[in-house]
Amino acid sequence: MNNIPIHPNKARKKRFSFGLEPPLGWTAILAFVLFTAVCIFSGATAILRNGYIAVSFAVGAFLYFKYPILYIGFTWWLWFVTPFITRIVDLRSGFDPSRFMLVSQYLVTLLTLHTLVVYLPKSLRQGGLPFVMAFLGVFYGSLIGLIKTSPMTVARGIFDWLPPVVFAFFLFIKWREYPQYRQVLQRTFIWGTLVMGVYGVWQFIVAPEWDVYWLIETELKSMGNPAPLELRVWSTMASPAPFSGVMMAGLLLLLTHVHYLNIPATAAGYLSFLLTSVRTLWGAWLIGLVTLFGSLKAKSQMRLIVVILLMALCIVPLTTIEPFSETISNRFETFTELDKDDSAQVRQKIYEDGLKKALTNGFGNGVGNTFTLNEQGILEPIVIDSGFLDSFFTLGWFGAIFYLGGMLLLVYQVFQFTECRFDSFMAASRGIGIAMISTLAGNSGMLGVAGMVLWGFLAMALAGHNYHVHEQNSFSSYELRVRKEEFEV
Repeated sequence: MNNIPIHPNKARKKRFSFGLEPPLGWTAILAFVLFTAVCIFSGATAILRNGYIAVSFAVGAFLYFKYPILYIGFTWWLWFVTPFITRIVDLRSGFDPSRFMLVSQYLVTLLTLHTLVVYLPKSLRQGGLPFVMAFLGVFYGSLIGLIKTSPMTVARGIFDWLPPVVFAFFLFIKWREYPQYRQVLQRTFIWGTLVMGVYGVWQFIVAPEWDVYWLIETELKSMGNPAPLELRVWSTMASPAPFSGVMMAGLLLLLTHVHYLNIPATAAGYLSFLLTSVRTLWGAWLIGLVTLFGSLKAKSQMRLIVVILLMALCIVPLTTIEPFSETISNRFETFTELDKDDSAQVRQKIYEDGLKKALTNGFGNGVGNTFTLNEQGILEPIVIDSGFLDSFFTLGWFGAIFYLGGMLLLVYQVFQFTECRFDSFMAASRGIGIAMISTLAGNSGMLGVAGMVLWGFLAMALAGHNYHVHEQNSFSSYELRVRKEEFEV
């Protein structure tokens, strides 16, 4: 067997792939990166504004049908960096209030709607009821939206509600590829945590001109002042809250995976995470950590404690030096003075007003409909700073029962799984999902990229369960023990 000659052409092909396999898939990705870079550095950002959408969708479609593992990583990176690319284009070609370029990651993610259509009939037998229920809830809300507003408005709302559900369904239904999907998600989020974390720290210190320009044009006062050391970090993403959700997921995954980038990714990741000043996600991280810790067996728990202590040694010194310490410590102090905190009081008032509106709106306002009639019969914008209330207000009682019911059923399912005891990624996925659900009291963390994190990682926990059950029925006890050891921390 060892004496079988290697065909010279095959050897040459492997040698020139630079370790990027499959070569054709990576060629498509690198061509997209090159196209973006050339447009930016040559000043052709006007071409990039429209071309970015078309080229990213073409590459995404190619990867989805030919190389689904690369498609997963490509899709997540679009969510990570497209807002950053958009800000550079705005600086060079003028601010676009429609934010049209941001449609790219939504379109690429919605390619997985094909998977939902193809596998929907058989998915119920494999545990897919939560996704079907959530889809029905969004579908109902879309119908109500078409009645109460325009098709374009509904389409914009669907972009927030639907991609997380269909992408999660894609991850779940492909459970046979769970080890490969597990690996690509770990690699994507480790590199993402490092890159976005480093840029987030640099953004806070320097306040790059494209970020300052965008902040001035959008007039988002809640994100700080457009000056160095006065920003709330949002890194390469669109705002601090979505960025915090992604970083929270990456930081929890770092606790369960050994990688040579762990130390720099941890340092940059936690520092930028704290500089976002998003208290809701700080609390969510703690909930995720507790859930993760409780999911593991005793041996893995001890390893996790050691990892946490080592990471604390890297992070704590960084948070005590200027220019970071004052910003972080001031935000932490607000936990003990919530009665004096303006943002907490405003959120409480919004919640009280929104509770009555949401629970008395039986049919729902409809997906995409962001206005409602007040008591005087005048249209006013909807401000409901809660995912739970947003579900009832938008989808109505009927749609919200299906959507939130599917979410709660998925949570119930993943808490029945015992494989988390030895599969640390499943344990982390469960912790991340629960952490994101805990944020729904304070923001709409089930929409957009936050929803991708919530639904996506719960789906991976379900996929892991199906994979391990299949393994248990297919292999001997010795083979199972070896495979379980491969999944441990």
